[in-house]
Amino acid sequence: MPRYFPLAALLALAGCYNMPGGDVAADANGANSVNGSIHVPAGAHSGGVGTVNGSIHIDDNATVGSAGTVNGSVALGAHAAADSVATVNGSITLGEGARVARDVTTVNGSMTLKSGADVGGPLSNVNGRIALSDAHVAGGLHTVDGDIDVRGGSHVEGGIVVKRSGGSWFSFRPHKPRIVIGPGAVVQGDLRFEREVELYVSDQATTGPISGASAIRFSGASPQG
Repeated sequence: MPRYFPLAALLALAGCYNMPGGDVAADANGANSVNGSIHVPAGAHSGGVGTVNGSIHIDDNATVGSAGTVNGSVALGAHAAADSVATVNGSITLGEGARVARDVTTVNGSMTLKSGADVGGPLSNVNGRIALSDAHVAGGLHTVDGDIDVRGGSHVEGGIVVKRSGGSWFSFRPHKPRIVIGPGAVVQGDLRFEREVELYVSDQATTGPISGASAIRFSGASPQG
C-alpha cells in the first residue's frame, strides 16, 4: 500500500483499546473507545482521541492530538485543530478555518474542506469525493477512485496524484474519476494521472505540469456536463 495510508496504525486500534463501549467525552488526556463515539467540547484542549466503531466530533475552537477511528466519520468544527486525522471507513470534514498540522487520510469516505481550512501534509483517500472550497493543502491530493473538486481560490501544494488500482485490497466499481480545478484555484506541483480520468481545468485556474490526461478547459463557475 502507498505510504500515505496508515492502515496498520488504524487497524491496531481494535487490538489495543480495551475500554467499554458508549459515547465518551474527551478530557485533557484525550479519550479512547471501542464501540462509541468521542466528543471534544468547544474550546477544549485534549490529547489524542481514538475509537474503533464510532465517530469523532471535535467542536469549534477545540484542539486535539491525533484523531483516528476505523468505522466512523471525523469532523472538526470551525477553527478546531488536530495534529493528524485518519479513518478507514468514514468521511472527514474540516470546518471553516480548521487546521490539521500533518496528514489527513481515509480509505472509503469523502473528504470536505470548508473555507479557510488548512492541512499541513497530504490529503489522501482511495474511494470518495475530495472537495476543497477556498482551502489550503500543503502536501498534495492523493486518490485512486475518488472525484476531486478544487474550488473557490483553494491552494494545493504538492500536486495531485490519481493512482492506478492495484486490484488486491479493494474492489473498485467501474468509475472514471472526475477532476475539476475551478476558477481562482492554484495547484502547484505535478498533476499525475495513472488511470483514465475526466480532467476539467478553468481558464482562470493555475496548475503545474499535467501527465496522463488531457485538460478540458472551461469558462464560468463550472464545467458543462
